[in-house]
Amino acid sequence: MKVLILAAGRGERMRPLTDHTPKALLQAGGKSLIQHMIEALARADLRDLVLNHAYLGGQIVAALGDGRAQGVRIAYSPEPEGALETGGGILRALPKLDSDPFVVVNADIWTDYPFDRLPRHLTGLAHLVLVNNPAHHSAGDFILKQGRVFAPPDGVGGKEARLTFSGIGVYRHAMFEGCTQARFPLAPLLRSAMERGEVTGEHYAGRWRDIGTPERLAELDQELSRH
Repeated sequence: MKVLILAAGRGERMRPLTDHTPKALLQAGGKSLIQHMIEALARADLRDLVLNHAYLGGQIVAALGDGRAQGVRIAYSPEPEGALETGGGILRALPKLDSDPFVVVNADIWTDYPFDRLPRHLTGLAHLVLVNNPAHHSAGDFILKQGRVFAPPDGVGGKEARLTFSGIGVYRHAMFEGCTQARFPLAPLLRSAMERGEVTGEHYAGRWRDIGTPERLAELDQELSRH
């Protein structure tokens, strides 16, 4: 399967670290966040990668090149200044993602999730990896029930505990049928597919970090430096 690594974000919450360095190239444990991700994907034999980029994207291309030094193959999907959000970024990269389904992962997460567990075939339009809610997102995102993912209406509770979307998903091209090239989020497409019962999921209880602030980056750096 082809993999799209989302690396186009501006990283506003990471400033001042991202004033001169793209978020994906920030380091923890002696390696950039995107290098950790590439190595994890390669261990699962997911070696055909597409990276989107916008802000300071030239630095990412210069650092990674065509991927041969990492044992992978990298193509790039450049975006205009300001980026296209997740949905728009995936749609723009879709011509380069010539496997169906394909994987999408965020560049600004760290995890020991075994990527070879991802399904190669989908019964619906998407498959999401959900994780335990971190302290900074205690309300969670979605409900996982009998292998399917549901999004309760905003502000509505329920007996089922919500889990957090990890930023790791598998998607079919059909998910984006009818979309036009523009800046748009992925969440509305996902919610619509969930309403039709077309999103499967799994719960991963292992190590996962969303590196959204300098403090979380420092915590991950300390953790990885100890091992």
